Formats: sequence, structure tokens, C-alpha cells
Amino acid sequence: MPVLTFEGGSLPQEKKKELIIRMTEAAAAVTGIPEEKFIVLVRELEDGSIGIGGLTLTEVKAARGVK
Repeated sequence: MPVLTFEGGSLPQEKKKELIIRMTEAAAAVTGIPEEKFIVLVRELEDGSIGIGGLTLTEVKAARGVK
């Protein structure tokens, strides 16, 4: 069974569901493998565990005024 993995920041449950559906549909369309064969893993990372340009995502968001 093919495994698709998404790693990123925290998402609301409805967005995770949409992501799983769309990733599955796209992968099935491209590969010809039936959708029911795919496993999708959504790995949520805390903002402090993501680095961009030497800063944590927490720091990047704070600098941009994003909560």
C-alpha cells in the first residue's frame, strides 16, 4: 500500500480531512492505483519545531504579527 505523508503545522480537523481526500484523489489519478489502497499520514509539528532561515516558525510569525 502506498503511503503519502504531509508534515506541517497544526491544522483544524476539517482541513486535515480535506487534505487527506485531495492527496488521495491526486495520487490515485496520477498512478492509477485505487484510492482505497492509499494510506495518508498527517504529521503535525509545533511551530517551535519548524525552522525557516535560522528562525523558528514561532519567531517568524511573531515578526509578522501572526498568531
